[in-house]
Amino acid sequence: MRIVRFSVADQQAFGALSGDPSAGPDEAPATVSAIVGHPFGPFETSTAVFPLDAVRLLAPVLPSKVVAIGKNYAEHVREMGGDAPADPVLFLKPSTSVIGSGDTIRLPALSGNVHHEAELAVVIGRLVRDIPVERAFEAVLGYTCANDVTARDLQQRDGQWARAKGFDSFCPIGPWIETELDPGDLAVECRVNGEVRQSGRTRDLMHGVAELVAYASAVMTLLPGDVLLTGTPAGVGPIVAGDTVDVTIEGIGTLTNTVRSDGTVRSDGVIARD
Repeated sequence: MRIVRFSVADQQAFGALSGDPSAGPDEAPATVSAIVGHPFGPFETSTAVFPLDAVRLLAPVLPSKVVAIGKNYAEHVREMGGDAPADPVLFLKPSTSVIGSGDTIRLPALSGNVHHEAELAVVIGRLVRDIPVERAFEAVLGYTCANDVTARDLQQRDGQWARAKGFDSFCPIGPWIETELDPGDLAVECRVNGEVRQSGRTRDLMHGVAELVAYASAVMTLLPGDVLLTGTPAGVGPIVAGDTVDVTIEGIGTLTNTVRSDGTVRSDGVIARD
């Protein structure tokens, strides 16, 4: 099942997506059936059904936190000039960094070198704490695409990652949650203006999904709707104002965001908004 979060006529709801979103004009259009309540447990769909092109898709969840993993593909570790860590590298992105497919990544005035990082995202389906690896998939609602946008210059300057990865709009996720998917060997790709920048497979994760869920839950309670980013393959690089960034994951779909400047810093230190 594909679960969306959408708005229509100033109302927001979760929904179940049916049909092919890429269907042509002569084919049956994809539709969204509103969910009664939320998808983090048994649910029913209502009689309210909308054509997909009549609704606006939002970020599929509003997480209490985004738990992210760094340095989880060996080739990416090498391109960054580091050593592969023995244990997963855990960090957090604020909930305010989350945007959906079709929303705009805003380049902060404080950075001159912002990068894309395509990732498989895991959406947590129930409250869980210290779950063992062999039961970790019980905590998973499904999967979506993500872009762990990073101000690379600030990351290198600060020596830690909170500021570099925490700006508003620095965590695009979407376009929906795919609940019926094996994450063991999926293609992960990032294109900027149609040019392939990143191309990897989840089989190359040094720490797989079940291990990451268990590892994170041993540190903090994971809540329904929380998002776990699993790491990015090699090929990260800069994005600039005017770019269109597509993150495509096999079996899920494509997350698309445009990029614009959020202002520049004048010589007197004042941020001039564009």
